[in-house]
Amino acid sequence: MLKVHSHAHVLIPKSLSGFCPIYNNRVKNLGILLSGRGSNFEAIADNVAAGKIPAQISVVISNRADAGGIESAKRRGLNALVIPSKGVPREEHDRRVVKALQDHGVDLICLAGYMRLLSPWFVQQFPRRILNIHPSLLPAFPGLEASKQAFDYGVKVSGCTVHFVDEHLDHGDIIVQKVVPVLDNDDDHTLAARILEQEHIAYSEAVRIVLSDSFKVVGRRVVATAQ
Repeated sequence: MLKVHSHAHVLIPKSLSGFCPIYNNRVKNLGILLSGRGSNFEAIADNVAAGKIPAQISVVISNRADAGGIESAKRRGLNALVIPSKGVPREEHDRRVVKALQDHGVDLICLAGYMRLLSPWFVQQFPRRILNIHPSLLPAFPGLEASKQAFDYGVKVSGCTVHFVDEHLDHGDIIVQKVVPVLDNDDDHTLAARILEQEHIAYSEAVRIVLSDSFKVVGRRVVATAQ
């Protein structure tokens, strides 16, 4: 759950984004960062395996050795690395993670329940190449326990947001949002569970959009373009 901007009238050139699924006859490489069970990683991995995402997962990295997502990655035969963060200065840990991502030729990074705040330096190494998913309709309810925040506030609709990661928490340009109604018989747990179902759909959708390079950014708006 990490989120970390961009602006002005910006067209993303292929030389910067490099987000064609095949470029110089090379399949694009995804890197996954996670800290827990990694259910969004599972959904992405399933879609990659089914050919629904035109890429391969080159590495899965966790800052916790006990993360369920790491065991899942190993079972899938993926490169799985643990780079412990406990007791390590943020900048030093970030440099270790960035090196691992670069060593594995990662083109696009997906944060899947990664409970670390990325440093500005980390973000700058991968401009518009880091995605995050958040369980609310940003900019509403940023931060932890977003679905509980929404439920306690009494909103009638909530949902999830996939966005580019920038130097600020839950702030980057929005790629995909899915709306989930808040039912009268909901509690914060049932709402969170239904939002999670939509997260699994939204994240893969956003990855496909970015890999296809079929978008431009105007101000803060991510706008679809003809391929």
